[in-house]
Amino acid sequence: MTDTGVGKSSIVWRFVEDSFDPNINPTIGASFMTKTVQYQNELHKFLIWDTAGQERFRALAPMYYRGSAAAIIVYDITKEETFSTLKNWVKELRQHGPPNIVVAIAGNKCDLIDVREVMERDAKDYADSIHAVFVETSAKNAININELFIEISRRIPSTDANPPSGGKGFKLRRQPSEPKRSCC
Repeated sequence: MTDTGVGKSSIVWRFVEDSFDPNINPTIGASFMTKTVQYQNELHKFLIWDTAGQERFRALAPMYYRGSAAAIIVYDITKEETFSTLKNWVKELRQHGPPNIVVAIAGNKCDLIDVREVMERDAKDYADSIHAVFVETSAKNAININELFIEISRRIPSTDANPPSGGKGFKLRRQPSEPKRSCC
């Protein structure tokens, strides 16, 4: 989720396919990808909706984060305005998203440190203030991409956990041969 050009699709491609395309086209609407990873003694299946960043597609975003266990909100460390916009996405998620959604903030393009506009400390402090995962990433250089998803895995409640009281929140189902987790 967030602005166009920050690297959402590149992060997803790097995670799922371990590749990077510097000429990737902007996402139209949304794309869907999956990846199953081993985390401790469980298999976690990430079901990833990569949403478009263009303003004309913003109204579609709730269709993708409703019912999600996690959301990754990406900003470009070289563009301060993308960090400001990120805060609006967080506000929307808190107001309209699932009550227990795990929020992760990814400061992408950390390989471009010499043109940084968003200080890592400021982003980390903000993430801490909203109890979000925070990771600076580079989809181009494969920096912290897997770590981002591992930290999300850590924070999503176990499929063995008791459901929250009052029937609110979400329940992740376990299949005998392959436990599933949903994300993004």
